[in-house]
Order: sequence, then structure tokens, then C-alpha cells
Amino acid sequence: MVNVIWAAMALVGIFYAMLNGTMDKVNEAIFESANEAVTLSIGLISVLVFWLGIMKIAEEAGILSILARLFRPIVVRLFPDIPKDHPAIGYILSNFTANIFGLGNAATPMGIKAMEQMKQLSGDDTASRSMITFLALNTSSLTLIPTTVIAIRMQYNSVSPTEIVGATILATLVSSLSAIVIDRIFHYKSKWRT
Repeated sequence: MVNVIWAAMALVGIFYAMLNGTMDKVNEAIFESANEAVTLSIGLISVLVFWLGIMKIAEEAGILSILARLFRPIVVRLFPDIPKDHPAIGYILSNFTANIFGLGNAATPMGIKAMEQMKQLSGDDTASRSMITFLALNTSSLTLIPTTVIAIRMQYNSVSPTEIVGATILATLVSSLSAIVIDRIFHYKSKWRT
């Protein structure tokens, strides 16, 4: 559905530019945007490769397993429908750890695997309580080091690309806590109805 909306917006814009006589500016914007997108992507690759390498080193050094053990009691309480030793818990922990380091690209495959495991656990095509909670937390995603945003700021020659770290930690902490509270409110509200 989102693809249809984007396509419709692009077509309306092109049609309006044709009627307005500004098609040359649309063509110029298209080529400038494409050039900028390629330049930005190449710049981001180096930073993402660096942080993925750091994540691999942290994994080999056992830091990720320490973080996973640290977060396990919290995750088990947030997802009471999932057995403690179920593979979904491991995928959820990996996803949260990658998100904490601002590696959304690395977190996505783990999130998909966690959802697949939770779907097998529920045995239904309807979203389970755990799936909804995971989606809310993954969307709000607590982030300590926003690597992608720092990379983008570096790419555009920011004087201080890391100055957003404090604001990011505060904003994502508030969004994660809000996600948990709202998730619990809706969960208990739905329980009271039945």
C-alpha cells in the first residue's frame, strides 16, 4: 500500500510539473538526488562496516553474551508468553543489542527471525501479545550509539557529528518506556473486556 501511495505522489508531482512547465527542474532534481543517494550510500558503507566489525569483535569477546545475560531478565518479564529457553528470546536479545548500538540493518534479520519464532510458538496468523510487544519495542528501539545518524552527519561535514548522542539516548529511552507502558495499558484493557 505504501508503494502505491509513493507512486501516486510521484505521478501527481510529474503531472503537475508537466502542466506547470517546470519539468526541467524535476529532471534536474531527479539526477541530483540520485547522485546524492549514491554518494551518501558509499559514505555509510564504511561506517556500517566499521560498526558491524566492532559488533563481531564484541561477539567474539563475549560482550554481547554479557549484554544478553544482563537484558535476559527484563526480556523474559516483557515476554511472559515465551518460554525462557525458546530461540525467540535469543533472537529478541540479539535484535535489542544491535539496536542499542544503532545498527538497525544488523537488527532487522534478527527481528524477522524473532517474529518467525513467535509465529511458530503461537501457531496462528494473528499477531500474538509477544509479537505486538516486540514490534512496539523494536519500533521505539533504545539506542546508545546512533551510528547511522552519526555517519550521515559526518557525510554532510557536520562540525560535531556525535553531539546528538545524549539527545538520542534520552529520546529513545523515553520512546521505549512509552512503548512498554502503552503496550501494557492496551494489553490489560483488552483483558478486562473479555
